[in-house]
Amino acid sequence: MSASESSTPDLGSTPRSVPARVLTDDAAALAAQAAVSHARSLGIRINVALTDPAGVLVGFLRMPGAFLHSVEIAIDKAYTAAGFGFPTSRWAAILAGDEMLRLGLAQRPRLVIFGGGLPVVEDGVVIGGIGVSGGSAEQDEDCARAGLRAIGLA
Repeated sequence: MSASESSTPDLGSTPRSVPARVLTDDAAALAAQAAVSHARSLGIRINVALTDPAGVLVGFLRMPGAFLHSVEIAIDKAYTAAGFGFPTSRWAAILAGDEMLRLGLAQRPRLVIFGGGLPVVEDGVVIGGIGVSGGSAEQDEDCARAGLRAIGLA
């Protein structure tokens, strides 16, 4: 095959990139602080993580005395919520009655299938994820929602 007969498609005027919307560092910091404040009002100690839409960490806070293993759990909750675009608490209903899916997904690293992770959505676009770990799944999700309220995206 000659160079002129290359199998590489000609993109012509087709764009080579698309704009991406992401959570800002200021919004991440404000949301994390609001989640921690809510946790304090509940009498629990948490770790809170915020990611961009690709699940890359943007912000993190750990309350003194929060569980050490909850650090990675909070990060993975944010990662899961950002990656799928729905709360991690919805996984129970999705997996109900589908044993093969449940078994298969349980093998995926970083996937969290219990509550505490929420997508950060602005104008219908996922711009990140927030994950909280340290309380019950319901308390964690309440703290995450407090973070979203603080940045006007609840």
